[in-house]
Amino acid sequence: MTLDSTLPPPIPPAFEPAADAPQALDEAGVRLVKGGRRAWRLRLLPQNNAHRSLGYPDLIGLLLHQRGMRTTEQCREFLGDLAFTEHDPFQLPDMDRAVDRIMAAIRGGERIAIYSDFDVDGVTALAQLSEGLRELGADVLPYIPDRFGEGYGLNMPAITELSEQGARLMITADCGISAVDEVRHAIDCGVDVIIMDHHTLPPDLPEAYATVNPKAPDSIYPCRDLASGGLAYKLLQAVYAAAETTFDKERYVELAALATVCDMVPLYGENLHILRRGIEAMKRTRRPGLLALLDVAGVEQAQIDEGAFGWKIGPRLNAAGRIAHAMASFNLLTATDEATARGIASEIDRLNLERRQVQAECTRLARELIAEEELGPIIITGHESFSPGVVGLVAGRLAEEFHRPSIVYEIGEETSRASARSIPEFSIVAALQEAGDLFERYGGHSQAAGFTIKNSRLPELKARLAEIAGRELEGVDLRPSLDIDAVVPLRALRHEELGWLGRLSPFGIGNPQPTFLSPGVIVREARQVGADGDHLRLRLRDGTMTWSAIAFGQGDAEVREGMTCDVVYNVTPDRFSGGFQLEVLDIVESKAP
Repeated sequence: MTLDSTLPPPIPPAFEPAADAPQALDEAGVRLVKGGRRAWRLRLLPQNNAHRSLGYPDLIGLLLHQRGMRTTEQCREFLGDLAFTEHDPFQLPDMDRAVDRIMAAIRGGERIAIYSDFDVDGVTALAQLSEGLRELGADVLPYIPDRFGEGYGLNMPAITELSEQGARLMITADCGISAVDEVRHAIDCGVDVIIMDHHTLPPDLPEAYATVNPKAPDSIYPCRDLASGGLAYKLLQAVYAAAETTFDKERYVELAALATVCDMVPLYGENLHILRRGIEAMKRTRRPGLLALLDVAGVEQAQIDEGAFGWKIGPRLNAAGRIAHAMASFNLLTATDEATARGIASEIDRLNLERRQVQAECTRLARELIAEEELGPIIITGHESFSPGVVGLVAGRLAEEFHRPSIVYEIGEETSRASARSIPEFSIVAALQEAGDLFERYGGHSQAAGFTIKNSRLPELKARLAEIAGRELEGVDLRPSLDIDAVVPLRALRHEELGWLGRLSPFGIGNPQPTFLSPGVIVREARQVGADGDHLRLRLRDGTMTWSAIAFGQGDAEVREGMTCDVVYNVTPDRFSGGFQLEVLDIVESKAP
């Protein structure tokens, strides 16, 4: 649809839909309005006032509705006014078979190999299962493949080695759902396999002893989007119930919460509960590895939130597997003494600095390669010098910058290994499934995936994915966009209502930080800040109200004092004043009516 050049009337202070607000909507139930650096998408306003019976402010009722809360119970549960009841882990597919086999292995003294992915989701799942099963007397053999020498997922030489070390049962953590040949090899080696994976199921599944995946077609589990760290938490709950032993949830939920943030699963239902409980648990943690990691990351334990998980702790845990070997992160999380933990945390912090340098160089090169070709509906770029440890990060940066599904691959001698990141309008794993005959292996989610392919097949893959993306994204506005919850006069913002915003947190995928649009705001101050003037410090006025604001990465914005602007922003705590400030996401000069 065409972009509207006018803004709708602001919502009155009671936050009711304006009677004369235009109702031109796109397929997602949003109205496209003018934008600045990004397109602005205004969400459809609710037409009921059910929240008022609960005594919630109108603004909070609006935000609850837009996050899918329709009933009194849902609203109260979301805001923490009603205790969340965790789901029965035995509702997960094959959970009963998995637990029976694990209990038999523990009773029989069989060695249990746990084979995980090398990202935060896999490593936290591995740490939970290793510690939790050992507490019950299991003989556990943890294993993480080397990203550079072995690549993602199960591989036959590793399985052979594990069987030679005495493993008779193997539990996969965050991998295995597409490993048909590798699971058959394990069975031939006399090893039963329990697949614990949350990735999208391919058409052909391995012949595992049990497959615990909430996305299975026959799954009745209420939360289909658990991270693998969340799955490990639920598996331990079930095993401890079968063992009639008390399960120390606080000890493990902090790791499940880390996985929930770092794997970017949707924050609703049990995922939101795990994250909230995990944040509080980590504020009290005595786990030496986490305390050492918080120290090197400069995070105060009392100030831990989802931002600390996603921007401080997670990247460091991931850095080990991106630059060296992920076993360092596992050893950190399971360390039992402070001296060992401090040493590992210091090395991981160093690896994270190296990761940032490698990522910056690969991102620069990727932009250069993209600039050489016409920009289509999907970005596919590769180079011999790309590090497999950061291709996913580079793909994510490109997808965000160009608002297109992006694939970045390292070209090897015979094969290339790729990571893909996508946009909400396009399922990358569905596209890979459609071209599945070309890959050596592949897997993932709708928004993130990976594959290995022979170099000779790259031209055909590019052509087929370009055709799929062109078909699926036809008519889609491929500009970076901002989803706006409400148009609100800046003068109508009240500290009493804004204080409720924290009760909607933690924020993330599926529960975005509330975003508002205020038109006709006067710029009282605008100055560049930061070492290179990359950011913009603002003072914005509407009527008698003046707000302090910061616009990160917008130091070059054409904003000057005295200008009347339309502003899109989040409201964030101001730790210096103890109040609130605006974090400006986009700002553009107002147009005359």
